[in-house]
Amino acid sequence: MEALRGISMTCAAGEFVCLLGLSGCGKSTLLQMIGGLETPSTGQIIVDGRELDGPSRSTSIVFQDHGLFPWQTVRSNVEFNMKARGIAAAERRTRAEEMLALTGLSAFATRYPHELSGGMRQRVGIARALTTKPRALLMDEPFGALDAQTRGRLQSELLEIWVAQRTTVLFVTHSIDEAVFLADRILVFTPRPGRLAADVRVDLSRPRDPRSEGFAELARSLRMALGTDGGSE
Repeated sequence: MEALRGISMTCAAGEFVCLLGLSGCGKSTLLQMIGGLETPSTGQIIVDGRELDGPSRSTSIVFQDHGLFPWQTVRSNVEFNMKARGIAAAERRTRAEEMLALTGLSAFATRYPHELSGGMRQRVGIARALTTKPRALLMDEPFGALDAQTRGRLQSELLEIWVAQRTTVLFVTHSIDEAVFLADRILVFTPRPGRLAADVRVDLSRPRDPRSEGFAELARSLRMALGTDGGSE
């Protein structure tokens, strides 16, 4: 199956880029290739100035399924990526505490995943991904399984974290409203095989109001680019 065709794109340091497309268009496949989890059949992926030949220490991935270990506490889950890289225990603890504070989870450090809400579990996944100080944070529809209210709250919290860290973010979504709310740039994908239909710069100031005329106008233009005129998804 040909998932993607003729993709050529770049992301600047500190940029927030959304990959927007209908389900099955290959955007998650592209994200996994950028993360070194899939190998492209043709072409190159350059991360931090070097051609990618496997998972890169410059990137961390957050999936829709948070993937927490149920038998470990929140703190232990947050420390896991650092432990896997052989970082000393004292440094792991210090960095984990920083990320727990950043994501508002300090009071829950000794809890277990089953004691947390879905939104809090996803925040643990984000904290874990940030502990290794990635140059790029790759996010594959991380809020897709959450209710609308929790999703909106986490979108705002993610932007606060991004402002504090200024990590490059590549964020996969099929929600037009989510892309407009979050992104500096939106890359619009065609149905499979995924191709870049548009590269849209979002010039709206933050925080963005989904009820504003500018927000609605950009959402309408993105629906046209996607070839759909119904809803925001």
